[in-house]
Amino acid sequence: MNGGFLRPAFRLLFLAVLAALIAITSGCSLFGPTEQPPAPISEATVTLLNVPAPVAASEPEPEPVETVEPKEPKKPRPPVVRPRKPEPPPPVVAPPPPPPPPAPAPIITTRVIERSATHGLLDSEVQKNDGKVLGRAVDMTADASGTPRLMIVNLQGFLGVGDRKVGFPWTAFRFTPNAKGAPITITVPPNQLAATSQPKPSAALATPLAAVTAPPAVPPGQLELMDADVERPNGGKVGRVIDVLIDANAQPQAVVLDVSGIISPDRRMIAANWSALRFVTKDKTLRPLMDLNDAQIKASPSYETDKPIHAVSPAPPPAPAPAAAAGPSSSAAAASTARNSR
Repeated sequence: MNGGFLRPAFRLLFLAVLAALIAITSGCSLFGPTEQPPAPISEATVTLLNVPAPVAASEPEPEPVETVEPKEPKKPRPPVVRPRKPEPPPPVVAPPPPPPPPAPAPIITTRVIERSATHGLLDSEVQKNDGKVLGRAVDMTADASGTPRLMIVNLQGFLGVGDRKVGFPWTAFRFTPNAKGAPITITVPPNQLAATSQPKPSAALATPLAAVTAPPAVPPGQLELMDADVERPNGGKVGRVIDVLIDANAQPQAVVLDVSGIISPDRRMIAANWSALRFVTKDKTLRPLMDLNDAQIKASPSYETDKPIHAVSPAPPPAPAPAAAAGPSSSAAAASTARNSR
């Protein structure tokens, strides 16, 4: 502190203390019996007291300064690494499956024939225009082009006596497959029919039994179909004709073949389209041919009298593949093959 500022204060304090001492001294002399000699005056020793100096009001006390310890620098946090989901592997695209092998070419073609649209020829009743039944059809003939020429009718006698087979022109008949009565009607006038059906007297008298049972002579260039064997071009047997299916226009639509024993010992029949038949002359005899091998016969549906008719034909051969243009490599390969074959 400044010493000049404290001196007046000390002086005032000193004087006050001195005055107090004097008063005390003088008072004691008043109460005593005798007067005491005055005390010698000596200079008082002033003891300085450590009195804090008043703080000026204008000067605010400084606020204590807080000692802030330096903080250690924060260590940087390591970056948070979030686990990444593994990416799914790319889908494995399977190679496309190889295309299926082409279906084998069919070996037969099939045509469905409505049963009500045709009628079997064998053993069908034949009637006259007046509805009277005169016999039953037992056979037919065809020429080399496959055109029907004659229908052979077994004319009725009395109790089987006088029955005989007579051939009539095919055009003399009308066919009604779905008729309730006789499906075949002969349209020949009665007088011509009577003349045709009567046996010749000389033949009847000479050989009466032969005149009754002998079949009519088949004209040259024609073939009787019933019981005829249908063959392949190589001479193999396809089957035996047991019936012919005729439509309302008097056109044959199919032949029924007995193929028993061809591919199995079981009895089996199939229907073949009339158009699949060919007629050729062999050994001066007209014969029916058909290109049906064993596999085709086996693939053919069976013929049943109470089921739909499926008439079959041999499938046409597949068209030949277009020949690729012969390049240098193919020419060289052909030449190499030719050298190796020598």
